[in-house]
Amino acid sequence: MKRKLSLDDIAKHFKVSKSTVSKALNDSHEISARTKAKIVAYAKEQKYRPNLNAINLRKESSQSVGVIIPNVLNYFFAQVISGVEKVLNDHGYNMIACISNESYNKEVAITEMLRKGAISGLLVSLAEETGKMDKVDHFEPFLNKGIPLVMFDRVSSKLECDKVTINDTKAAYNATEHLIKSGCKRIAVVSLLGDLEISKLRINGYHQCLKDHNIELDQSLIFEKLEKSFMEVEIRKLLSAGKVDAILGLEEEAGVTSLLTANSLGMKIPEALSIICFTNGVLPKYVRPSLTSISQHGYHMGQRAAQRLVSRIEQTQTDKAFETEVIKTTMIERDSTIALVKT
Repeated sequence: MKRKLSLDDIAKHFKVSKSTVSKALNDSHEISARTKAKIVAYAKEQKYRPNLNAINLRKESSQSVGVIIPNVLNYFFAQVISGVEKVLNDHGYNMIACISNESYNKEVAITEMLRKGAISGLLVSLAEETGKMDKVDHFEPFLNKGIPLVMFDRVSSKLECDKVTINDTKAAYNATEHLIKSGCKRIAVVSLLGDLEISKLRINGYHQCLKDHNIELDQSLIFEKLEKSFMEVEIRKLLSAGKVDAILGLEEEAGVTSLLTANSLGMKIPEALSIICFTNGVLPKYVRPSLTSISQHGYHMGQRAAQRLVSRIEQTQTDKAFETEVIKTTMIERDSTIALVKT
């Protein structure tokens, strides 16, 4: 295994003191901007990671963990937070829960606030605007300072850290295939997820399934960047035109709104229209007819993300490779889809 880069190595490379390197990596005002930029760039290029054990020997480690979620109204994220809190409490850590409200600027402000405090680690699910802008530089300072970061659900390939996700492509593929096997041919996609990576992955799964079943892709049936205020209007237009016999909602609100709109138009579900949505929250169980949904097991995902973070904070092998853990999804069949005959 390649020897891990140390502060001494960086100091020798630039012919400066170890203290200068440390101050540069911690964004100290005592070091010139030019020197800081050179040292930080080199450390990043060489994949330098501080020794957490050494850091904690020099100062008392915080027992607080920051958690950033996109919104609090989504039942999935409420489940995640519950799972996270259980694990952190069991290990003696306090949770600082923050909500970005799908805003990039607010997410940046939250990270700045957490950086000024003393946190042992950070759990993050990206805001919609952050995903759209594809800018995650505001998380780099945590990694540069050796503060463990674990991303869940909405992740970025730009950050080298542990991640906990589902296989979004496979889950969408399976849902689309279920609709096809039940006799549906004109399947629409409805989403409020915008440019988030998970939206693209789910649409890829939908595309691939249509291709594998020799169904021609119709781009006019894909509504991947709907705004919440116009979603019901667009779905009503789609259903009134009689162009579809099924809808795949990429998150819960899209599925529930599709079902309620279809009800208001007097459409028979699932005979005339079948619906499946991601996220098995409270509403899919209680709307009528009940809504077939894809459970992402939010509570379990929260537990696994927190367990990975605690492991990073307390580990003795700081050079352990980063991993992406994939949580299996489960389709909960209800009354909005035609039951398949099992052979």
